[in-house]
Amino acid sequence: MPIATVNPANGETIKTYEPMDEEELERRLQLAEATFRTYRTTSFAERAALLERAADLLDEDQADIGRVMTTEMGKPVKQARAEAAKCAKAMRWYAAHAEALLADEEPDPSDVTDSGASRAVVRYRPLGPVLAVMPWNFPLWQVVRFAAPALMAGNVGLLKHASNVPQTALYLEDLFHRAGFPAGCFQTLLVGSGAIDDILRDERVKAATLTGSEPAGRAVASTAGEMIKKTVLELGGSDPFIVMPSADLDRAAQVAVTARVQNNGQSCIAAKRFIVHADVYDAFAERFVAGMRALAVGDPMEEDTEVGPLASERGRNDLEELVDDARRGGARVLCGGERPEGPGWYYPPTVVADVTREMRIHREETFGPVATLYRADDLDEAVLIANDSLFGLSSNVWTRDEAEVDRFVRDLEAGGVFVNGMTASHPALPFGGVKRSGYGRELSGHGIREFCNITTVWHGA
Repeated sequence: MPIATVNPANGETIKTYEPMDEEELERRLQLAEATFRTYRTTSFAERAALLERAADLLDEDQADIGRVMTTEMGKPVKQARAEAAKCAKAMRWYAAHAEALLADEEPDPSDVTDSGASRAVVRYRPLGPVLAVMPWNFPLWQVVRFAAPALMAGNVGLLKHASNVPQTALYLEDLFHRAGFPAGCFQTLLVGSGAIDDILRDERVKAATLTGSEPAGRAVASTAGEMIKKTVLELGGSDPFIVMPSADLDRAAQVAVTARVQNNGQSCIAAKRFIVHADVYDAFAERFVAGMRALAVGDPMEEDTEVGPLASERGRNDLEELVDDARRGGARVLCGGERPEGPGWYYPPTVVADVTREMRIHREETFGPVATLYRADDLDEAVLIANDSLFGLSSNVWTRDEAEVDRFVRDLEAGGVFVNGMTASHPALPFGGVKRSGYGRELSGHGIREFCNITTVWHGA
């Protein structure tokens, strides 16, 4: 894929960038290593002041960077501005909490005296330059949720962003530079995916984090494993949205629509598989389909647009193939399912029912505004359908029965269970999955400690 801004609303190539050559890449790796030697010694207060300044600048830039994101990957511009605001909030959260999250831990002296120690301390120290391989779907948020904790921990970042969001990638480097971070603290590497392996093999790069596809995760994890380097992977998701008889059906259906089509349906944590108890299946399906049909699809720069184009022509083709395969296999398309005429990579909000295990749409992630609808006879079957996936990122359950909530929390194979609400990421809560959705956690105290050297300090008697 060329490094270029291509407007998905009309297919127009706006700007193309040449990849960095080996000499420039080497210069940046040297700068990252040199900057880390001094930046690692700065205080939490110094880092927090810089990150607060970055948050202030991002708030000032919200409208402009929102339009850039919409131009590059097609999300409705209101959602783009909200993404920028969320990033600023996360920066401030880590600026305020990082020192406490990484505070020294001292075991009770009586627990370590038998080792000959008078005292012992556990200290969190930064690792060094961390490579971040990031996707296009939340081009600010995916990066900031790595960068804010990493920088507050004393690490420095090297960003290899998706090739279709180069302007957003360059903006991020400029943002941290304008905030006053030393030049090598956060650098954007305009390189293709073929360069990732060599960068990760470089001894100056100490760890990597990747958000993206399962194949990309496998490639990074394989190289990192060979080089004995820490990785955090957040990969695909096919999150279940379970509705039980006691649920508020009007509210559940309303949230279900938003949960499926947020970011034009291109979100790892979007609800994708809607599993509904037989007693309320018809009533929920009627409300859900009506809500999907009513969505305003159009120019993502318009304030009233709710669903814009998919980010790429290939993405639309992949989604269309999944729906067509399901239709050929006997599934019913309750709404949508037909590519619209005209320019841009649009695909309508779509609901597919009567899905079977043999269909690709059951096994693969639908990265766009397409929902699959399942009928479950009881809670046990709902859990079986929900867990019948290679992914395990998050889940949503709608019930007023606390015993059912306990069962779902116990039995669902996912990194999160959101009860009577929509899955969302928040700086105070750990984020990540199980199975082929990846490993490790971002955000919260768990996320900031992922790229720290957890050091035991032992003091003799």
